[in-house]
Amino acid sequence: MRILGIDPGSLRTGYGAIDVDGRALTAVAYGTVAPPAGLALGARLTFIAAQLAELARDLRPELIAIESLFTARSPRAALVLGQARGAALVGVGSSGAPVVEMAPAAVKSAVAGHGRAPKAQVARAVRELLQLSGKIGADASDALAIALSAAFRRPAPGATEPRLRVRRVSARDAWTEELRREARAARRS
Repeated sequence: MRILGIDPGSLRTGYGAIDVDGRALTAVAYGTVAPPAGLALGARLTFIAAQLAELARDLRPELIAIESLFTARSPRAALVLGQARGAALVGVGSSGAPVVEMAPAAVKSAVAGHGRAPKAQVARAVRELLQLSGKIGADASDALAIALSAAFRRPAPGATEPRLRVRRVSARDAWTEELRREARAARRS
């Protein structure tokens, strides 16, 4: 199953597509849709919708996961984010794939083991789960986390295989384990 995750934003919208085959997870494509600087809001939203429509046509996702709205710093920020989400939904709407909304805390919990995990911890978990090396942009990493979260939580109708499972650990335990891994790697070098 191919899942396209979207992290909406009016300046940068992250996207990340993964393939789920049984328990195997593979990153297919990820990146950021960034309208040219200086465009008015309406033109930025049109750009985002068009780019995501093209991505959905090329990637052919079977499920689309988008981050749900959360409390923003100000009413204006919430309004602009809502408009960016709308543009993203319009863009991928023609693909015909079902769309699920993922709450930010649920995404962090599913991927990093804690609903208040910092972005850096979520990014490390994404790289580890998808066996990616190198730096991934924050928006693309968030989009991959949204896609992973949808994969972990999706029902498996008619499937004989169990759902993918994530070992849940506290943020402190995950951080301690990460430090241990880094220390082991440093000793081997």
